[in-house]
Amino acid sequence: MSIVVGYPANRRGHAAINLGAMLARSTERPLVVCTVVPAPWMPANARVDSEYRKKLQQMADRALDQARADLPPGVEAEFVVHRARSAASGLLEVANRYEGRFLVIGSSTAGMFGHVTLSSVADRLLHSSPVPVVLATRGFRCTGDDYVTRATVAYNGSQLASQLVAATRLIASPAGAAVRLAAFAVQPAPPDTALLRAEAGGIVDEWVETIRAAAKRDFGEQEDGPRVTDEIEVVVGRGQNWGEALDDIEWDEHEVLVVGSSRFGPASRVFLGSRGSKIVRHSPVPVVVVPRAAIKEVETP
Repeated sequence: MSIVVGYPANRRGHAAINLGAMLARSTERPLVVCTVVPAPWMPANARVDSEYRKKLQQMADRALDQARADLPPGVEAEFVVHRARSAASGLLEVANRYEGRFLVIGSSTAGMFGHVTLSSVADRLLHSSPVPVVLATRGFRCTGDDYVTRATVAYNGSQLASQLVAATRLIASPAGAAVRLAAFAVQPAPPDTALLRAEAGGIVDEWVETIRAAAKRDFGEQEDGPRVTDEIEVVVGRGQNWGEALDDIEWDEHEVLVVGSSRFGPASRVFLGSRGSKIVRHSPVPVVVVPRAAIKEVETP
């Protein structure tokens, strides 16, 4: 089982390879760095086709040379070139070939520094990948000594969220990182009356207590593994929008946020619902998106 990193042919993959290296170091799994180049669409003149393939190979070789230079010290990696109709399909094929446990990609270069911004490749993977997709924040960096310090699970009290915690331990346990549950209460500003504001605040407070009770129910009585009352912390971020809610709690520099797929999407693929998508887009730390069918497989050593 490996960590697969998608390194783009434009050589702008520093954040992804840094995150992949940190995950490989933290989970004690091999790292595979892949650059996908286009496959020919149809038979062509032999000479033209040969020149075209040569240029693609040169482009891929330059990208992987840069990837080797970007790789943090202390981590070994295998570097591969794969030809496919699209970058997304090629990365999925490589993940399947190398038994990828996680597929790591970077953010769009047009996004906000320090946050996750979905590229067209990321958007497609988040609606089709059968393995967890890990999204690096733009500009993410690590050194040869950095490990995952904490894994936070976006928690809503459901059974699926409970299973996500078990899957999260695959990332956290080998590195001795903490596991935390985080719920997000988004409370848009109500009409400008004191009564409605008080009622809205009371609803949020009641929901927060429900989340805490669910966490204690799911994890407080476990005989084996961390309990909510000691190792697993429960935090709630509040705000008038998703950005404020995520900013309301503190984040470690080398933390990851784990989000599950929507229950309305296909179980065998990643499929983000509206809430999951908003959490991902406002996250100040790398995000691991886990498809429902992969949760039990991911938690298996």
